[in-house]
Parts: sequence; C-alpha cells; structure tokens
Amino acid sequence: MYTHADSEVARELAERAERLMEEVVLPKERELAAGTAVSRGTVRELREAAREYEVYAPQVSEEWGGMGYSFRDVLPTFEEAGRSPLGATAMHVAAPDEGNMHLLELVGTELQKEQYLAPLVEDKLRSGFSMTEPTPGAGSDPKMVRTTAEKDGDEWVIDGHKWWTTQGVEADVLVVLARTDPDVHPYEGCSLFLVPAEAPGVDVERNIPHIGGTTRGVSHAEIVYDGVRVPEEHLLGEEGEGFSHVQQRLGPARLTHCMRYTGMAQRALDIATAYTSEREAFDSTIAEKQGPRFAIAEAATDLRAARAMVRQTADRIAAGEEARVDVSKSKVFTARAVNEAVDAAMQLVGGNGIAHDLPLAEFYTSARQFRYVDGADEVHKRVIARDEFADPATEELSPITRYRG
Repeated sequence: MYTHADSEVARELAERAERLMEEVVLPKERELAAGTAVSRGTVRELREAAREYEVYAPQVSEEWGGMGYSFRDVLPTFEEAGRSPLGATAMHVAAPDEGNMHLLELVGTELQKEQYLAPLVEDKLRSGFSMTEPTPGAGSDPKMVRTTAEKDGDEWVIDGHKWWTTQGVEADVLVVLARTDPDVHPYEGCSLFLVPAEAPGVDVERNIPHIGGTTRGVSHAEIVYDGVRVPEEHLLGEEGEGFSHVQQRLGPARLTHCMRYTGMAQRALDIATAYTSEREAFDSTIAEKQGPRFAIAEAATDLRAARAMVRQTADRIAAGEEARVDVSKSKVFTARAVNEAVDAAMQLVGGNGIAHDLPLAEFYTSARQFRYVDGADEVHKRVIARDEFADPATEELSPITRYRG
C-alpha cells in the first residue's frame, strides 16, 4: 500500500509484495487450521517464494544478503506484509530479527556481521532481543535494569533475569542489555552483548503464555542468565553505549511496527466492507446504513493520518535525525488508530468477527499488544509531554483568565 509521497522505487517494491501476499501468503494463511502455528518448513517455503518475487529482506544491504533498499522505500512493503500474520515472516521483515539485523548492520564489527548478520539474513539463524526484566527490574523505566556484565580477563560474565524476549525460545543468538558500570548513570553504564543461546548458564525458563501471535507461533521467553561467559568480542557496539544503540534500533523498529500494524488494520477494514456489502439486515445491506459507513470512514481517515505521520518521521530519520519525539507520536497515534479500526471491523462483522474462520479475532489480540510493544503508550506520552513542556508558552492569558486569577 503506497501513497503519492512514496518514490517509484518504493511503489514497484510494494507492488511485488502485494502480488506475493495475494498469490502465496494469504492462500497459505487460509489453509492453516484455526489456532495452528505455522511450521518451520512452511516458513522456509514462504521465504523461498519471497525470494522469487524479489521482496526478501529488502531492508538489508546487498553486501549481507538483502536487497539494499532504503529505510524510507521499504515502508509500503512493511505495510503489505502486515496484512497477514505470515507476511512479515515470509519477507523476513518481522520482529525481532528485523530490528536485530538493523542493529548488527549499524554497530556490529565485521566479524560479528559474518558470524551473525549474514546467517540471520540467510535464515540460518534466529535471534532474540533481551532487554525487559520482571519486577523489580527494568520495564517501562529502562534505567532500572539490574542485569549485570562484569569483565573477567578477556571475557564478560553476565548475570540477570529477563522476560518478554521475543523469539527467545527459538533463538540461536540473543542480544542482551546489561549494566557494565554500576557507578554511572544507566544511560552511560549499560552495554549490549551477543549471547549464543547454547552458552552455559543461559536458562530459558518458559514461553510466557500470552495473547496474540497464534499463527506466527513466536515465543516470548523468560530467561535467566547465570554466570554466562562470552568473549570480549561479543560486546555489540561501544562499551557504555547500550542505551544509545538501543535507540538506534528502536526508533526505526517502532516505525516498521506501525506500518505492519496499519497493514493489519487495513485488511480488517477490507474484510468488514466486503462482509457488510453482502450481509442484509433490516431490509437492506449493512453497508447501506449510515452507522457502519461512518465507522469505516473514521477508521480509514485515522489510518491515512498514521501513514503520513510515519512517513514524515521516517524522512527525518533518513536525514540522520533521531526524531525521538516524532517516533513516539507516530507510535501512540498508530497504536490507537489500529486498535479502533480492528475493533470497528469486528463489531461490523458480528459473530463472524470472534470466530477464527476469519483473522479478525487474532488481529484484535495482536493489536492490543501493540500498545505495549516497543514502549507502552504512557512511556511515549511522557516523552511527548516532556518536549511540550520543555519551553513553556509565554502567551498572554485571556481576559477572563486574568480576571479569575
């Protein structure tokens, strides 16, 4: 799904992605039994098809096995991928691998790229991103990180307790955030590490039962790191720059999440318009009644605004800016728009909306996750409000306000 603001290159890529979705991914999704997770073999088939359609890992440079498209030009393709729970997996643009590949390409050494990035792109490895911790560790406030990494000779020793590590059960390598200097502020005293999942002391305790994501079948793991030793060359990026590197990863990742979810919401609306155009009640089709038409109109308008906001923010990132506040605004607005669009679609489809004959029920639970994933609404609102109050207005108060004062 592209707009007039997208380049011709972006449109051509998105058109190929749309053909893959219509001809391969959606038919495969419909073949799966309700509540069934896609098999690893099917994932490989889908990724082979994505290669044939020339939409496989478009966001990664050609040097490391991708297609070398710019971040801005892949956004419409990410939205196409979001139309099915299997789309992003097929094109290899799904979290957490997509964000981890981006991070490795940005700050990884040549050795790290050869050992981890190239195999990730090629689908020979899977990765997890291990940052969030259970109480009393770091959740919405990342400064509360308690996982530590201490230098011992030419090794780092990692101890800590993480959870919500997406794809943690399946991962071959884990990107772990840990405190490396307890005597300075966490923003300057944390670092990132590449931890092989089979390293002694890595204990994957469980896949946390959770809503959403049934078809994709990706875990959210609780992991204990007990005296895990990694060589010093497994430090990812600069020592003490863990939070800066996380922001380099999360800014673009939040926007790609936005695009995948707007794709999901758009398909939900497509299902609702198709259903209401056929279903009759009270002497006419549901689509002929004003209430449903207005619900679709409002949802479509909000999704259009979300697309524009994300693209504008992506342009700033492409220009070398962090654009943190705009990223937060995009994330909050898109999460709300997606939740309302999917909820409206379910309501319009009625009983069929909660049945797993259609993907709406899974969309609904997945969309609700989006208000937590990559930062809860409240965290992003805090960032936005801090920016708004950084330079308080000096406008003269209205006469009535002065009078009351």
